[in-house]
Amino acid sequence: MNRVYSAIAAFAFLALPSVAHAADNRCGWIQNPTPGNWWLDDAEDTWTIRTQGSEDEPEGMDLIPDISERDYVRTNGSYGYACACMKVDTDGDGQITKIYSFKQLKLAQCRNDKALKFPG
Repeated sequence: MNRVYSAIAAFAFLALPSVAHAADNRCGWIQNPTPGNWWLDDAEDTWTIRTQGSEDEPEGMDLIPDISERDYVRTNGSYGYACACMKVDTDGDGQITKIYSFKQLKLAQCRNDKALKFPG
């Protein structure tokens, strides 16, 4: 009987999906200061989303809408920054590797967050 229970337990363990890494929820200043350059400054770090000339961009980049259509600060022609929260995967080198969701917030939310450095 113990063999049956052991076999069932082993099968159940193998049938379980592996524990997935939980995505990070990061909120702060999303910046697009020049063509092709994107990053997010949150209370913890500056996270590179994309750099000009790089072929690499995270999966889900298309989830970021035209941020200039909402609460936005222009700093360089049509380029600038906004406040946002993103659910993302990051690597150990300060890169955002995958974007699951994006929500643009009012500028006041980031301005009132004392843990955030003002963009500039």
